[in-house]
Amino acid sequence: MNKFVKKLWMLGLALVLAVSLAVPALAAGEAAGEPAAQEETQEESSGGKTMASAVAIGLAALGGALGMGVATGKAAESIGRQPEAEGKIRTTLMLGLVFIETAIIYALLVVILIIFVL
Repeated sequence: MNKFVKKLWMLGLALVLAVSLAVPALAAGEAAGEPAAQEETQEESSGGKTMASAVAIGLAALGGALGMGVATGKAAESIGRQPEAEGKIRTTLMLGLVFIETAIIYALLVVILIIFVL
Protein backbone atom coordinates (compact mmCIF):
# COMPACT_ATOMS: atom_id res chain seq x y z
CA MET A 1 0.00 0.00 0.00
CA ASN A 2 2.89 2.32 0.75
CA LYS A 3 4.25 2.03 -2.82
CA PHE A 4 0.80 2.82 -4.20
CA VAL A 5 0.55 6.04 -2.17
CA LYS A 6 4.04 7.10 -3.29
CA LYS A 7 3.13 6.47 -6.93
CA LEU A 8 -0.11 8.41 -6.49
CA TRP A 9 1.77 11.39 -5.00
CA MET A 10 4.32 11.30 -7.84
CA LEU A 11 1.51 11.23 -10.40
CA GLY A 12 -0.18 14.18 -8.70
CA LEU A 13 3.05 16.17 -8.58
CA ALA A 14 3.74 15.41 -12.24
CA LEU A 15 0.23 16.60 -13.12
CA VAL A 16 0.66 19.84 -11.17
CA LEU A 17 4.05 20.41 -12.83
CA ALA A 18 2.60 19.81 -16.29
CA VAL A 19 -0.26 22.24 -15.69
CA SER A 20 2.15 24.83 -14.25
CA LEU A 21 4.34 24.64 -17.31
CA ALA A 22 1.40 24.78 -19.72
CA VAL A 23 -0.03 28.06 -18.40
CA PRO A 24 2.81 30.31 -19.70
CA ALA A 25 2.67 28.58 -23.06
CA LEU A 26 -1.04 29.33 -23.34
CA ALA A 27 -0.47 32.96 -22.38
CA ALA A 28 2.32 33.49 -24.93
CA GLY A 29 -0.05 34.35 -27.79
CA GLU A 30 0.47 38.11 -27.57
CA ALA A 31 4.23 37.87 -27.13
CA ALA A 32 4.56 35.64 -30.18
CA GLY A 33 3.75 38.49 -32.54
CA GLU A 34 0.00 38.49 -32.57
CA PRO A 35 -1.45 42.00 -32.54
CA ALA A 36 -2.62 43.18 -29.15
CA ALA A 37 -6.32 43.97 -28.97
CA GLN A 38 -7.50 47.17 -27.32
CA GLU A 39 -10.04 45.43 -25.15
CA GLU A 40 -9.66 41.97 -23.79
CA THR A 41 -12.74 39.86 -24.44
CA GLN A 42 -14.41 37.78 -21.78
CA GLU A 43 -13.25 34.55 -23.40
CA GLU A 44 -9.59 35.56 -23.33
CA SER A 45 -9.64 36.58 -19.67
CA SER A 46 -11.47 33.48 -18.47
CA GLY A 47 -8.70 31.07 -19.48
CA GLY A 48 -6.53 31.80 -16.46
CA LYS A 49 -9.51 31.74 -14.13
CA THR A 50 -10.57 28.38 -15.46
CA MET A 51 -7.09 26.92 -15.07
CA ALA A 52 -6.69 28.31 -11.53
CA SER A 53 -10.12 27.05 -10.53
CA ALA A 54 -9.47 23.59 -11.91
CA VAL A 55 -6.14 23.28 -10.12
CA ALA A 56 -7.53 24.61 -6.83
CA ILE A 57 -10.55 22.35 -6.64
CA GLY A 58 -8.57 19.39 -7.96
CA LEU A 59 -5.92 19.72 -5.26
CA ALA A 60 -8.54 20.24 -2.57
CA ALA A 61 -10.49 17.17 -3.67
CA LEU A 62 -7.33 15.05 -3.95
CA GLY A 63 -6.07 16.07 -0.52
CA GLY A 64 -9.48 15.61 1.07
CA ALA A 65 -9.99 12.20 -0.48
CA LEU A 66 -6.58 10.98 0.63
CA GLY A 67 -7.12 12.34 4.13
CA MET A 68 -10.55 10.77 4.44
CA GLY A 69 -9.29 7.43 3.17
CA VAL A 70 -6.39 7.33 5.60
CA ALA A 71 -8.58 8.42 8.53
CA THR A 72 -11.25 5.83 7.75
CA GLY A 73 -8.69 3.06 7.39
CA LYS A 74 -6.98 3.93 10.65
CA ALA A 75 -10.33 4.13 12.45
CA ALA A 76 -11.35 0.70 11.16
CA GLU A 77 -7.99 -0.69 12.26
CA SER A 78 -8.39 0.89 15.71
CA ILE A 79 -11.90 -0.51 16.14
CA GLY A 80 -10.58 -3.93 15.14
CA ARG A 81 -7.89 -3.75 17.81
CA GLN A 82 -10.08 -2.25 20.56
CA PRO A 83 -13.76 -3.04 19.97
CA GLU A 84 -14.71 -1.67 23.39
CA ALA A 85 -13.61 1.85 22.32
CA GLU A 86 -15.75 1.84 19.18
CA GLY A 87 -17.97 4.75 20.24
CA LYS A 88 -15.09 7.11 21.03
CA ILE A 89 -13.21 6.16 17.87
CA ARG A 90 -16.28 6.65 15.71
CA THR A 91 -17.01 10.06 17.28
CA THR A 92 -13.44 11.22 16.72
CA LEU A 93 -13.52 9.90 13.14
CA MET A 94 -16.73 11.75 12.32
CA LEU A 95 -15.38 14.99 13.78
CA GLY A 96 -12.20 14.66 11.72
CA LEU A 97 -14.14 13.91 8.54
CA VAL A 98 -16.30 16.98 9.11
CA PHE A 99 -13.20 19.17 9.39
CA ILE A 100 -11.71 17.70 6.20
CA GLU A 101 -14.99 18.22 4.32
CA THR A 102 -15.18 21.80 5.59
CA ALA A 103 -11.76 22.53 4.11
CA ILE A 104 -12.94 21.16 0.75
CA ILE A 105 -16.07 23.33 0.88
CA TYR A 106 -13.92 26.40 1.61
CA ALA A 107 -11.85 25.57 -1.47
CA LEU A 108 -15.06 25.34 -3.49
CA LEU A 109 -16.12 28.77 -2.24
CA VAL A 110 -12.74 30.22 -3.24
CA VAL A 111 -13.12 28.71 -6.70
CA ILE A 112 -16.60 30.20 -7.06
CA LEU A 113 -15.21 33.58 -6.05
CA ILE A 114 -12.40 33.26 -8.61
CA ILE A 115 -14.83 32.41 -11.40
CA PHE A 116 -17.60 34.93 -10.73
CA VAL A 117 -16.06 37.83 -8.80
CA LEU A 118 -12.48 38.24 -9.97
